[in-house]
Amino acid sequence: MTVSRWIRSGAAILALALLAGCEEDGRLSRNARHFTPVSPKMMALMSEKGTSKYSPILLRAYKQESELEVWKQSTSGEYVLLKTYPMCRWSGQLGPKKVEGDRQVPEGFYTITQNSLNPNSAYYLSFNVGYPNAYDRAYGRTGSLIMVHGACSSMGCFSMTDEQIAEIYAVTREAFAGGQKAIQFQSLPFRFTPTNLAKYRADPNMPFWKMLKQGVDTFDVTKREPQVAICERKYVFDRTATGGASDACGPADTTSPVVVAVAEKARADEAKVAELAASGVGPVRRVYKDGDQHHSFKSVQYSDSGAVSSRVAEVSRPDALDGGVEIPVGQPKDKGRKAAQASAPAPAAQAVASSPAPAASAAPSAAAFAQQPASQPTGLFRNWLGGSAPEKTDSVTAVEPEQPRPSKVPVPPRAPQRQAGSAEPEKMVDARKAVEPSLLKGFNAYLPGLR
Repeated sequence: MTVSRWIRSGAAILALALLAGCEEDGRLSRNARHFTPVSPKMMALMSEKGTSKYSPILLRAYKQESELEVWKQSTSGEYVLLKTYPMCRWSGQLGPKKVEGDRQVPEGFYTITQNSLNPNSAYYLSFNVGYPNAYDRAYGRTGSLIMVHGACSSMGCFSMTDEQIAEIYAVTREAFAGGQKAIQFQSLPFRFTPTNLAKYRADPNMPFWKMLKQGVDTFDVTKREPQVAICERKYVFDRTATGGASDACGPADTTSPVVVAVAEKARADEAKVAELAASGVGPVRRVYKDGDQHHSFKSVQYSDSGAVSSRVAEVSRPDALDGGVEIPVGQPKDKGRKAAQASAPAPAAQAVASSPAPAASAAPSAAAFAQQPASQPTGLFRNWLGGSAPEKTDSVTAVEPEQPRPSKVPVPPRAPQRQAGSAEPEKMVDARKAVEPSLLKGFNAYLPGLR
């Protein structure tokens, strides 16, 4: 056998070995999770909702309810609720994230981009929600790599099961493939129902939550993605000057049908809160040991042998999942302290539980609440809390956050638009096993140990 024939034989053997480690489309099998297709069941659900896998999406997360919603844009241009996922784990307390290491899940309006996707996550799959955003940076808040990921383990993230994150990741990936540039992620403390608003009306975070509610109401009224900006360290939504140009710090157009509808919804909610307060619903604060999970994961099953098994095999800090303790505001301090100690909160929660409770007078009377002028759309929930809104400083006008560092995550093009002879999508590598330093360039933010 000639030397050239030996060379050709060796090359053929090497090619077969390489193909054995690849998927049918030629991509490395270790990244196969990224290309998991949208399931036929999910495709049928999209069709039923009047949408498709390439249409834009919007995500919402609720801490107290431990749920994550996926909304899809329908053919009418409005968003419809596609699916609600029970959250397997989140950590911290109700309220925004402020410092690195506080194990706190952030709250606010965030932006997910294609570069946020991390197929090489140590937590099965993940994507970055975009914390800190312009609002967080205006307050000097620190922290990074806040993810939605699998593994049911959280140290400040939104944790799902591996099966859930695979489905959510696939739907997100296809929205980018369809042309969506940025996905809005609304992270909320709870559903802004009149009942929740009445219960937490004396919570120190209420001025912040009132801002978030304006954006939530805008989406609920229009079923269209609200445009978010920051002015004087405050969230503003769909702010457009009279002349039609976008001006985050300009006056709101009070004649806009959307502004009028949002104000009407706010007044209806205010009236219901006043009614609930008058009926005896007292203000409370909720303190967790360290976050919570959806109640569906807490159910247990008994086998014939008497063994007990939960819905998930493993969850981080199961001892801290007690659902939280509601502490009435205005009760004697020693009683409140005992209730907080009984819940044994984590260090980050202890700071919340031990802070002085607002005086009983902080909770407004039903009569005073009901007398609020109904014609003031900018005075939403005024007199709910004896505190003040976040202090004003230098104006900060910004669009949602800076883009994460590129991760070179390929998104497959739509099949009908793929042209013959087009270049094959760039092959991806496992950042944890790569040897060539240049291959690590796009994944330096997602090394082992990170989410």
